[in-house]
Amino acid sequence: MKYIIATDHAGVDVKNFTKELLQKMGHEVEDLGPFSTDRVDYPDYAETLSKRVVEVAGDVSEESDWRESGVFGILICGTGIGMSITANKVNGVRAGLCHDAYTSAMARAHNNANVLCFGARTSGEGTIESMIEAWDKTAFEGGRHLQRVKKINQLDR
Repeated sequence: MKYIIATDHAGVDVKNFTKELLQKMGHEVEDLGPFSTDRVDYPDYAETLSKRVVEVAGDVSEESDWRESGVFGILICGTGIGMSITANKVNGVRAGLCHDAYTSAMARAHNNANVLCFGARTSGEGTIESMIEAWDKTAFEGGRHLQRVKKINQLDR
């Protein structure tokens, strides 16, 4: 699996931790930055990552689990809120703001989410590790959830 990752200035250290974790799990990681703690605007990184995830994934059928695309995104900011709001503005992205392993698994299982968002100031390393493990192993359930994902995809952005 390929993970594309980005943050803002608040999450640089957490991004680096997350990147190392993903690589230890055997994943390829594309790091979109930033690479210092100099102030940046999170919408710029969220938009760049979201467009890149959709571009790398290519055409993904609504009926299929997003994991079949071979690519996911991870966005980190102070709380994860700004990143998730921005990412969800990009057509083809379903970004889930997660706080623990349960919300991470549900974002995948029920929403076929393709971008995981979390807060650098609200999530410790153990929580991040459990969220990524849950995200990584959870498949989209389809069924009744597919109808809802289709409705989300039809909303005017």
